[in-house]
Amino acid sequence: MNRTAAPLDSRQHLADLFARGAVADAAVAAEELRRQFPDDAEYARLHGLALFQLGRKDDALAALKHAIELKPDHIDACCNLATVMQESDQVNAAIELLRGTLKKSPGHPAVLLTLGNALMAAARYGQARESYAMATHGAPEHPGLRLNLAAAELELGNAPQALKHVEEALQLEPRFDGAYELLGMVYRAQGRRADAAQAFLKAEQLVPENPRYPLQAGIALDDGGQLEEAVQAYTRALRLDASSGLALSQLVFAKRRLCDWIGLDELSARLHRAVAEQRPGITPFSFLAETATPAEQLRCASTFAKQTESHTEALRRQLAFSYPSLRATAAWRVGFVSNGFGDHPIGRQIVALIEALRSDDLDIHLFATAPSDNGAIRTRLEQAATVHDVTRLGAGETATRIHAADIEILFDLRTLGSGSNVDLFELQPAPIQVNWLGFPATSGAAWMDYLLADTVVLPTHMRKHISEKVVRLPRSFIPCDPSADMAPPLSRAECGLPERGTVFASFNGSYKLDPVTFARFMLVLQHVPESVLWLQAGPEGSERRLRAAAQALDIDPVRLIFMPQLPHADYLARYAHVDLFLDTAPYNAQATAIDALRAGCAVLTLPGASFAGRIGASLLFHAGLSELIAEDEEAFVGMAAELGNDPAARDVIRRHLKQSHTLFDIVGYAGDFRRAIQAMSARHRIGRPAADIDLGGLL
Repeated sequence: MNRTAAPLDSRQHLADLFARGAVADAAVAAEELRRQFPDDAEYARLHGLALFQLGRKDDALAALKHAIELKPDHIDACCNLATVMQESDQVNAAIELLRGTLKKSPGHPAVLLTLGNALMAAARYGQARESYAMATHGAPEHPGLRLNLAAAELELGNAPQALKHVEEALQLEPRFDGAYELLGMVYRAQGRRADAAQAFLKAEQLVPENPRYPLQAGIALDDGGQLEEAVQAYTRALRLDASSGLALSQLVFAKRRLCDWIGLDELSARLHRAVAEQRPGITPFSFLAETATPAEQLRCASTFAKQTESHTEALRRQLAFSYPSLRATAAWRVGFVSNGFGDHPIGRQIVALIEALRSDDLDIHLFATAPSDNGAIRTRLEQAATVHDVTRLGAGETATRIHAADIEILFDLRTLGSGSNVDLFELQPAPIQVNWLGFPATSGAAWMDYLLADTVVLPTHMRKHISEKVVRLPRSFIPCDPSADMAPPLSRAECGLPERGTVFASFNGSYKLDPVTFARFMLVLQHVPESVLWLQAGPEGSERRLRAAAQALDIDPVRLIFMPQLPHADYLARYAHVDLFLDTAPYNAQATAIDALRAGCAVLTLPGASFAGRIGASLLFHAGLSELIAEDEEAFVGMAAELGNDPAARDVIRRHLKQSHTLFDIVGYAGDFRRAIQAMSARHRIGRPAADIDLGGLL
């Protein structure tokens, strides 16, 4: 056996191979050097590193363990072995290895750094912070350590302290791109969207070939309402990484909101292919705006859910919630989670229901993930339920708060929609978790037990594309408050409307108005002389694009009227001048359709193939207006034209809507909702798994 010392030039050759990224060649060279010098721990270590970078984790573990057998005090080998163990789902073993190494080399910064990384992977953020902090004493000039310390503080919800450490890292290394990236994340946590965007853009400026930086800049710009700039950033990110599902998804959704339809068909086709490939990163909420089948929506949601499971697995294992057994007679403790407990569509939809549910045997808790707006709806909710402000808490802390409140049934009012709480619900703080209201589709998530629906929005043939068990209510799944504060109506001229002519309206978000739907609306205008289409003003540039699209379809652009963002009471007053509300497809109106019907305004819908495309049909069926559910596009245009030219028919519908019907029977809805709670709870309390529950209604 050759026991001579290994030549220095061989080690330099290996270092050069690693530096050039020639990992496969490095693995071959290291293996040969190990045969020549079997007692050299450094060659075993380098061989293990090469094998790890090639994805051969088991072989890497064996090589690194052998390096430590040859030289037990080899710090680099111990740190490398711990890193590979961490990546091989052996994080606890890695932590024990590193703690044992620290006993031999107390205060060693490399060991403390690697230990901090392992503790972060185990979601033991407080301990990770302590390990990083001790490492900085041994390596005070190391900017990466400051950055790791900032990351731990951010996970603990300590944004100001995280900011301090990021700034320290930048003082040590002013051109540290990773520090600017984390700075952007800290700013985002503080709600400083413009500052976050600038930080990510600075990181991109320093390392323009990293696709993560323009992607994060795009998200920050998007959050701040700078959609045109966000589209440019997403485009740069996608150019650098064509496989990025998140960049593609964000780009398509931003272009839809801008009504920027140039090149959209090709991008949408790419998005559908990415969903079929189960590419991670595609946001299910944005995918609802695509013309997709329920099977595609399920695949998109399931892929997203699996990605979330991987991200939160360590924290879920650490929390490991258990649930007490409940007596059959125990009161129901029900929780709702949302960022909309105020003057927000969610708050406006549920406030009357929460008030109607109030009783001695039903204890209602609202977990608010956004600050209070101190408005009338928030006040009503606080009077009717216990409100917990969890705005500043992370997912783990919020989950712990919910679990400590002994919530039996927890409703997610956002699910995968805007302001998603997916990281929270994956931790399963309650034994029964329900997807309802804010995301009209399946969550695709194993941690979501039930989906609240009705027989119109979710007919039997669509059941196979829902991952949750389904609770079908005997009325529409959406609670509709019969009362709403409405400002005094203005004149047509004050609303920007012509003095005469039929007024069609569609006050949905701009992303729901796709080219096919818009062309259908323009056909309606062609059939009703002097009519106008009243739309909600969208992001900057969308109005100009829609007017150009109307012109291209031989419709005078002046026939498009845009309503600016208004206080809700002022917006509701505008319905006094609306003759017919035109629904969008494939994603129907929800809150705006309810507002129209409450005001006595007819809604015309074209049902689609998905949950989100059948909301209008559900509302109209339960309002006793099934005749306003069109069978196809031709029927939609024909019915719209007929009603647009027939004021008497519209008056009949208006009078019908002023009468009593099940849609706005909030007391009746509360009774059905209560029965749903009882049914879900009963199965849980007797130890039965979740199952489909049909509370009656259309078969």
